[in-house]
Amino acid sequence: MITVSHLTKRYGTRLAVDDISFDVAAGRVTGFVGPNGAGKSTTMKMMVGLIRPDHGDVRYHGVSYTRLKHPTRVVGSVLDAGAMHPGRTAREHLRAMAALSSIPARRVDEVLHEVGLDSAAGQRAGGFSLGMRQRLALAGALLGEPDVLLLDEPSNGLDPDGIRWLRTSLGEFAGRGGTVFVSSHLIGELEMFADDLIVVGGGTLLAAEPVAATLARGETSVLVRTPDATQFARLLARHGIAVNVDGDRLTATGATLTSVSQLAFDERIQVVEITESSRSLEEILLDLTGSSAEFAAA
Repeated sequence: MITVSHLTKRYGTRLAVDDISFDVAAGRVTGFVGPNGAGKSTTMKMMVGLIRPDHGDVRYHGVSYTRLKHPTRVVGSVLDAGAMHPGRTAREHLRAMAALSSIPARRVDEVLHEVGLDSAAGQRAGGFSLGMRQRLALAGALLGEPDVLLLDEPSNGLDPDGIRWLRTSLGEFAGRGGTVFVSSHLIGELEMFADDLIVVGGGTLLAAEPVAATLARGETSVLVRTPDATQFARLLARHGIAVNVDGDRLTATGATLTSVSQLAFDERIQVVEITESSRSLEEILLDLTGSSAEFAAA
């Protein structure tokens, strides 16, 4: 659905986005992640024509955004949830957006209902909480019944129920064949509903793959408690498994619970406790981007 080809943007001597290319598939939720300053916001603004790239382009069904006859009917975007007049009511804000894009006025109440703002339709946006502004911004993105949702940090300000609602809504949108491209610092939350990931760092593309492939980058460890820890460690080492011993506990790295427990059974090693652990998506991405403090767990 979306093809990003060789996007490049420089500000003076700083290369903000460096020859980035990736595809975003329809019918899937794609997470866009990376540390602050990685080029995410610049990339997303270039994807909707708010910033002109120095090189490269973005196409939707093979057509560049600036050449779409009715862009809001193809791409619904939220890059700044606060971009609304504080003196207008939610309904007035959406009516103005609909008029500017030649969208039928009936869509206003439909999207207000869809995002759960029916009861707040007559309230001024200036009195909205951040979570309510996020919902109103998403309503604006949905006005044109687009094929694509392009969302920058849409979960900011949402309470747990709001985050669950967002996760369900985006999943249903993708389930109907829509394309969802969403940036987020809440990696633990993103892991729960994203199908694919685009990972950037320092303005360059680091990975473009299914979430499952990213998770496979993390090593699995098996933790074992046994009175025969030293003997078992030697046995594991003979089978090429890296192992660390601490008293009656050992950690076998790069092994599976099945393989370790089978060895213990075959060699009659008494096992008191055995568990398998794997690295979280957040930990893997932190290593991938070389950052130690940019992501927040959900």
